[in-house]
Amino acid sequence: MSVAAVDRRAEELDTIAAVLPIERRDELAELLTDQDVETLRHLVNEGMGVNTLRALTSDLAYLQAWSLAATGQPLPWPAPEALLLKFVAHHLWRPEQRQADPVHGMPAAVEQNLRDGGVLKATGPHAPSTVRRRLANWSTLTKWRGVQGAFASPALKSAIRLAIRAAPRQRLRKSAKAVTGDVLARLLATCSSDSLRDLRDRAILMIAFASGGRRRSEVAGLRTEQFTVEPPVIAEDDTPLPSLSIHLGRTKNSGASEDEVVYLTGRPVDALNAWLAAAKIDGGSVFRAIDRWGNVSRRALDPKAVNDIVKQRVAIAGMEPGEFSAHGLRSGYLTEAANRGIPLHEAMEQSRHRSVQQASSYYNNATRRSGRAARML
Repeated sequence: MSVAAVDRRAEELDTIAAVLPIERRDELAELLTDQDVETLRHLVNEGMGVNTLRALTSDLAYLQAWSLAATGQPLPWPAPEALLLKFVAHHLWRPEQRQADPVHGMPAAVEQNLRDGGVLKATGPHAPSTVRRRLANWSTLTKWRGVQGAFASPALKSAIRLAIRAAPRQRLRKSAKAVTGDVLARLLATCSSDSLRDLRDRAILMIAFASGGRRRSEVAGLRTEQFTVEPPVIAEDDTPLPSLSIHLGRTKNSGASEDEVVYLTGRPVDALNAWLAAAKIDGGSVFRAIDRWGNVSRRALDPKAVNDIVKQRVAIAGMEPGEFSAHGLRSGYLTEAANRGIPLHEAMEQSRHRSVQQASSYYNNATRRSGRAARML
């Protein structure tokens, strides 16, 4: 692969930086082919949702890296059934069987190649949901290229079903513990100085929580153009509180033409304004990286950085980082709403959950213990 080709792809990826994990631009330029980049540019022009595009790009990069490691060649389009079956065999395997059979699952050389490239970090087999998602995105990209794949073949469906049955995994929440109001207060206490990093992290935590528990990709991708100043909200003591609306555009739960809107009032607005003023940001990405010398980047934070910030603040607060993640802000918002007696439908207006069943799974856990159903005697 020529250096010129890699540089050209890096420049082309820069043109769609607003919707891609551009911090990985150089890595993506190495892994993706010219046709891959052209497909992504086409999807951007078609108006595909930002989160969907990021997921497609991330999975495409992983698939290309795996194909190069496993076969020595980039992904063929369409992929033959044998390659799809090989992907399943490499990612859904039984740890106990590998102890008896070293060639079971992903070959050691392939695994090491992916680890050296930084695209494989987890140990053990993949979660079935991850394998299904990557196959689904592989199928989507195949269709966008105008060809048909073997993703609906009985052999592939059977292989997935048998592999999952042979290697059951416990389904875990994305965040073991919810970041409820008391936890959030401890995290915010670690951001009490006027340093740029503290101001940024405080704004991230408050906005992610107060806006309904926004996903880390939505927080990382926020731009100043999405905020609209609203008339002040009058508090119970007649104090006017600053108010903003956030236009989220299309989200994971919205329809194709919907612009999701949520609102911020009071302290989160003050925290946002303090960060923007200190960082001298008057346009573009809201949340950005800060280097060791205190320089603020021009580019948006990677969504993973939002998760890292949550875990760092959890550790500073003296709690266990492994028990919390950025998703805990989303589940924590609904849990806290239940704790404060806020009706579920009102909380869902802010969280923008579409599924009552999904939202109530967080909400109900907080109310069942103290509810009347648990005090029948």
